[in-house]
Amino acid sequence: MVAKNIMTRKVITIDPAAAVKELAKVLSRSCISGVPVVDKKGKVLGVVSEADIIGKKGKQVKSIMTAEVISVTEETPVSEVAALMTGHRIKRVPVLRDNKLVGIISQGDIVSAVARGEHIALHTPIYDL
Repeated sequence: MVAKNIMTRKVITIDPAAAVKELAKVLSRSCISGVPVVDKKGKVLGVVSEADIIGKKGKQVKSIMTAEVISVTEETPVSEVAALMTGHRIKRVPVLRDNKLVGIISQGDIVSAVARGEHIALHTPIYDL
């Protein structure tokens, strides 16, 4: 199984110049914990999360976002996506095609795939679902 099979295609994003208060509203309204930060051309500049709101100081998203983006392609095996998340201690990974955002995978997307009985080679045992 690869990233395109489980990714969320309708990605909520935010502009780097947006106020942190606006970010908080977006996360709260959408019941999500983080979003990619994109410029006007759709280039991913960073990722920002609830933890950034809580743990960093700044008035604009660009001042609290994590600029080092760990991303995958649509063809990245889900097991590799899970390993990246675990290894970098992150909860979401943007999915890019030709450096353009086409989706996002969260830990919840992987857990949902396991719950559906999808075969994903993870480092944890797969129980009879």
